[in-house]
Amino acid sequence: MKIHEYQAKQLLKQYGVPVPAGQVATNADEAREAARNIGRRVVIKGQVHSGGRGKAGAVKLANTPHEAEEVGKDLIGKTLFFAQANANLKVNRVLVEEAVDIAQEIYLGITQDRGRQRDVLIVSTKGGMDIEEVAHNNPADIAKLFIDPLLGLPDYAARQVLFDAKFDKAYINKAIPFLKALYAAYVGTDATLAEINPLVITKDGQIIAGDAKWDIDENALFRHPEFVQFQDSAEQDPIEAEAHRRGIQYVRLEGGDIGIIGNGAGLVMTTMDEVKRAGGKPADFLDIGGGAKAEAVTSSLQVVLSDPNVKGVLFNIFGGITRGDEVAKGIIEGTKSLDIKVPIVIRLAGTRAEEGAELLKTTDLVPAATMQEAAAKIVELAYAKK
Repeated sequence: MKIHEYQAKQLLKQYGVPVPAGQVATNADEAREAARNIGRRVVIKGQVHSGGRGKAGAVKLANTPHEAEEVGKDLIGKTLFFAQANANLKVNRVLVEEAVDIAQEIYLGITQDRGRQRDVLIVSTKGGMDIEEVAHNNPADIAKLFIDPLLGLPDYAARQVLFDAKFDKAYINKAIPFLKALYAAYVGTDATLAEINPLVITKDGQIIAGDAKWDIDENALFRHPEFVQFQDSAEQDPIEAEAHRRGIQYVRLEGGDIGIIGNGAGLVMTTMDEVKRAGGKPADFLDIGGGAKAEAVTSSLQVVLSDPNVKGVLFNIFGGITRGDEVAKGIIEGTKSLDIKVPIVIRLAGTRAEEGAELLKTTDLVPAATMQEAAAKIVELAYAKK
């Protein structure tokens, strides 16, 4: 779950991470009052789930409360194009924050490294830039520390990664508590990404989180009911939001038009690959899970078909816990209850696949014996000229 910068900074403050004074505003009057309360030059930042806000025109300076009000009028309610998200996003609120005198910008991030099965702390003195760009052009400018979960982040390890990053030695002793507090916040909130870009060293020698990008593991929200309020439905894909409300594991894919439903993440991803190999464009990732009943299959089909771009649907079900006849019943019920105008191809294998195939014979649904055959058939039918 992505949260906004202002929300991330609220969490950081709770863990002792220094952040600039700031207030969130949802209209121009609130922006003016926030600037007046701060009492000095402010930076006003549109709160959207995307990086590259400065390039999109969503970050502006204001010297007076009146200027802050004018910026608020210009930004709040405006839709801007954000290249990193490759999307037009509406700015519904802004963070009005004291402008700090920047002497140096550092990149600092913590995320998961699945290959090492550890969290990794990343430090680069090339702050303020996209870390992917730095990694591509100047990999030597990035230092990494793979954190031992039993040891956490002791002082000596934090000191070493700062030395490896060629961090200014005059500020290392100040930076170590910052890193440790950030790691505590990362672990304490069950985050999957904590990115401070830039970490600012001010002209008077202070170390402050200038920005904050924070992702929380949705599977851990049962431990953090207070985080539910952080969800911003306005920025969620409406189909994804509906799928999650129904408890369906669904991800919508940009530019796709072949709906895919399977049981098991690996099987679904392999099916997506086969559809691409056959010349199609997957529209989604949808895993109905193990033991899915007819109701769950019907609901999943409804979600996939709610995407107006979908030209065809491919079911790829391998029966273990999931029974092929239950899946077939769900598909039949779903097709009866929906006004379906696209072809549906079904590949059933495993537990009770034969019984499922018998049920499907009474319908206009297209069977396939293998995953490769199913992918080829759905691409051919979906893209056939009418």
